Amino acid sequence: MATRLHGARVTLRPAGSADAEILAAILAQPEVSRWWPRYDHARVRDVLVDSPDTIVYTIMLGDDVIGSVQYVEEPARDYRHASLDLFLDAAEHGKGLATDAVRTLVRHLIYDRSHHRIAVYPAVDNDRAIKTFSRVGFQPVGVMRHYERSATGTWQDCLLMDLLEHDL
Repeated sequence: MATRLHGARVTLRPAGSADAEILAAILAQPEVSRWWPRYDHARVRDVLVDSPDTIVYTIMLGDDVIGSVQYVEEPARDYRHASLDLFLDAAEHGKGLATDAVRTLVRHLIYDRSHHRIAVYPAVDNDRAIKTFSRVGFQPVGVMRHYERSATGTWQDCLLMDLLEHDL
């Protein structure tokens, strides 16, 4: 069971069914849906909130839900690692809150969940996300060609970045 995690400015709390509506509203913002396309209330519920494989946290600033950060674990002993992703209300961009949320979750994954490596996969032209992950210590590994569908439905390249414990 996920527990609350406290960062310097944000708190991460396990997401629940009641969060689906606000998360869908954030994902509908043009600045967010550009990178997270096609997330309506039902998809948020099915893919994020009720997913058996993804651990999802809401990003809280005080009492307000301002986004989500989530992770998936590879359980195989010889390949054990986690990957994460996040989105944040456009009104909160540029304030260091995403960096705080990522750093908070990464510390949890390394120190509490015993992962030695964390991976992220931002679109190659998502400069904001790449800068956020770099501030936490993620390093570029290489480009994954045609990794995911873009908001227009075409395939887009993503930058594989990872962080090892000593990078944090």
